[in-house]
Amino acid sequence: MNFYKAIFGGTVEMMTIGESPMAQEMPAEKRNFIMHSTLTSGDLKFFGSDMMRDVALVGDNVSMALECTSEEELNDLFAKLSKGGDVFMKPEEAFWGGVYAMVTDKYGIEWALNFQKRPMTD
Repeated sequence: MNFYKAIFGGTVEMMTIGESPMAQEMPAEKRNFIMHSTLTSGDLKFFGSDMMRDVALVGDNVSMALECTSEEELNDLFAKLSKGGDVFMKPEEAFWGGVYAMVTDKYGIEWALNFQKRPMTD
């Protein structure tokens, strides 16, 4: 979450299993796992947990899509998310009137970024 906080700003709140009322019900080796985490930045809110998760596999995780408010924001987020990750598509003009990019960050999360420059035509 702190990686994403460095990109999106905002605040992070976390609770470990050990800090929860269910701590005594869980194995000792899981008490440092994150039960709840939240990143809040303006209207943007991400939630996360590694409480009961087995090993996450690519294709078993999540894809995130963001509608950016400007081309500059898209380029800035793309640059930050691509550090240590894999670029699938650099920002480019798209046929639907947007600027679009795709990247997998260093944690294996796929991001699709769009800034709609022109209204989509029917």
